[in-house]
Amino acid sequence: MASNVWFTNLRSSGRSLLDKFENLCRAAGMMTLDFEKKLTAIKIHFGEPGNLAYIRPNYTRVLSKMIRAAGGLPFLTDCNTLYKGRRSNAVDHLEAAFENGFNPMATGCPVVIADGLKGTEYREIEIGLKYCKTAKIGAAIANADVILSMNHFKGHEMTGFGGALKNLGMGSGSVGGKLEMHSNSKPKIVRDNCTGCKKCVVNCAHGAVKLDGHRKAVIDYDICVGCGQCIAVCRYNSAVVNWDAAGDDVSRKMTEYAFAVVGGKPSFHINFITDVSPDCDCWGSNDAPLVANIGFLASSDPVALDQASADMVLAAPALRGTAVTDKNPGMEGLGEGEDKFHHAHPQTDWRTQLEYAEEIGLGSRAYELISLE
Repeated sequence: MASNVWFTNLRSSGRSLLDKFENLCRAAGMMTLDFEKKLTAIKIHFGEPGNLAYIRPNYTRVLSKMIRAAGGLPFLTDCNTLYKGRRSNAVDHLEAAFENGFNPMATGCPVVIADGLKGTEYREIEIGLKYCKTAKIGAAIANADVILSMNHFKGHEMTGFGGALKNLGMGSGSVGGKLEMHSNSKPKIVRDNCTGCKKCVVNCAHGAVKLDGHRKAVIDYDICVGCGQCIAVCRYNSAVVNWDAAGDDVSRKMTEYAFAVVGGKPSFHINFITDVSPDCDCWGSNDAPLVANIGFLASSDPVALDQASADMVLAAPALRGTAVTDKNPGMEGLGEGEDKFHHAHPQTDWRTQLEYAEEIGLGSRAYELISLE
């Protein structure tokens, strides 16, 4: 059965894009959700400082105002990162969010780092699916009554593209959850980086980490459960991920985590097809967009939403001087129907996440596109 996906372009015709954005959300049925006294998580990526492709915070204020008017209690949220950037702990993460404009004065609602100070505050949600029997979801997201996602639709070096499914799944996983999604194995120790501070030893709930005779951390893999706690607390990039999971496995695990986030809860999702950079917003820079800005899409079905967004990017002409046209001379100005995501990252297959999401009942790839002025 086809799901409805609403679309509005970026032609202003004298109207504010903020007004067009609000009109889209209303037309797509966001305000039919019961927000009265409901803790409403607005899941968003705050952008790694130095990256300028993230969603403008002005749009979050529109949502928070609408939710408050309906009696809801909105908050912006994201989980800490697995890699050691500016968002790997709540202190740095909040500073990065504020630096990029996501502060209560600008957005009209609080900012909450969902998995706590060090990425270790999560709820383990039973899902019983093929790759993950449980999902480690940031506590603030897991405990929210309503889930809204604001998703920057762009390319991704491992999953082909990142949209609603990636923001919900990978973005809502705690540090240990991200480890589970990214890796088929357990953490490892980079001995040259280890200072012998014992943070990993003290914080390992299973006693799997100890210091050897050289005061270097070692992991007993017979005991280690792969929770990622050592990675979360290590400040020296010594306890790290074994990046050995294939992209398709990452996509499927990520999709199962998205299933855990929205399962049984009211939810609504918005994709921004703007600044369609070839890589994730987790990088501290963003490359030139692959296509011109297209618009906003909204739906209660995240699978249909991502499918419609991908179709629009594929249908759009490729822009000159991008990661796609550099690798494929002669495509600029053309490229309608060409798979920009595959051209940018030939080792990826973005269809995997959508096919698997439909298989597990997260949504439908079939959609009816409803265009608004």
